[in-house]
Amino acid sequence: MQKDTNSGAPGTPSPRLRRRRGSNEVLGEVVKANGAHMLVDDRNKYKSMLIRLYSTLWMLGGFAFIIYMGHLYIWAMVVVIQIFMAKELFNLLRKAHEDKQLPGFRLLNWHFFFTALLYVYGRILSQRLVNTVTSDKFLYKLVSKLIKYHMVTCYFLYIAGFMWFILTLKKRRYKYQFGQYAWTHMILIVVFTQSSFTVANIFEGIFWFLLPASLIVINDIAAYIFGFFFGKTPLIKLSPKKTWEGFIGASVTTIISAFLLANILGRFRWLTCPRKDLSTGWLDCDPGPLFKPDYFTVPEWFPSWFPWREISVLPVQWHAVWLGLFASIIAPFGGFFASGFKRAFKIKDFGDSIPGHGGMTDRMDCQMVMAVFAYIYHQSFVAPQNLSVEMILDQIIMNLTFEEQQLLYSKLGQIIQDKMFGES
Repeated sequence: MQKDTNSGAPGTPSPRLRRRRGSNEVLGEVVKANGAHMLVDDRNKYKSMLIRLYSTLWMLGGFAFIIYMGHLYIWAMVVVIQIFMAKELFNLLRKAHEDKQLPGFRLLNWHFFFTALLYVYGRILSQRLVNTVTSDKFLYKLVSKLIKYHMVTCYFLYIAGFMWFILTLKKRRYKYQFGQYAWTHMILIVVFTQSSFTVANIFEGIFWFLLPASLIVINDIAAYIFGFFFGKTPLIKLSPKKTWEGFIGASVTTIISAFLLANILGRFRWLTCPRKDLSTGWLDCDPGPLFKPDYFTVPEWFPSWFPWREISVLPVQWHAVWLGLFASIIAPFGGFFASGFKRAFKIKDFGDSIPGHGGMTDRMDCQMVMAVFAYIYHQSFVAPQNLSVEMILDQIIMNLTFEEQQLLYSKLGQIIQDKMFGES
């Protein structure tokens, strides 16, 4: 007689849990609705919260020290972060058994990585490198040659890697090798395309790197605190622990913090001056109208206990509000994307390099999205438009008739002649 597996009698087998074939969800994951209980009632969470707090304090202290050291050290920090991210992502689809059959295959991945490193930062920092060595004639000629042949050097380094890949193809390993080749290129696009904007922001002024990065940290901490103590309503299925309470509380906190923090950071020339070379000396520049305060008189109907009768506001604070809006509403979707990515590959974190936080990629998912927006916003709405002589001549040729060009030529000649006589 067949046993009743649901009777619960001693010795009877327990019912088997079935999972639909092809599901990408993490096995054994039991997701409770946040409405069932608040995280603050879960005592086991306090231990992880303390570990996370200690790690955060260490990271903030190290980050502040690197900011104090200057642009080159921040750039070095970005490179180290990129190496950790690449390592975590390279290992995500790696199979130890396959790698044993392919000696040198991991080295090929890093060859492509450092080729991309040379190409991206060579393009971004070439002019600043020239400005650094202008006083030395030999170094200036050497650097000029390196910059001239920079693109062809990177191209042939890539071609060398491509040929290396083809020559190491092995029978019965084709699928794995081509999969790793495609995966490597996707990692290079994700890591370098976005983080290159971060480096560009650094040399435009540390302010444009530090403020967006700080807003992501503030948003993340505020979301964790509000969600921990008040979270009940689930926000998105990809991240079951994310709640509407945490999202809204973090958004308000981030926008207010953006306005106030911009006023503090905008008063330091070390943070606002752009770096035109690769030296480490102190910076001193005209901060420009964005960082010069406007003063507003407090209305008479304000309560007498209000301590200020006049408030100073930097114009850049209004730009900071838009950065705060993006950091609180759009940038978290970088984290949601990473959560979906981890679920697809059935992993909890990308790595374990940061206690309580996971891997470096887990911390940088929103930062990458924010860095791109900060650069685009700065170039579109903040940076002055630089017009070269070539650009002006192109506009003249395209938009003026021959008679208008002749008239412009004669007027420019007259203006230059008058200026020369005035100076003499």
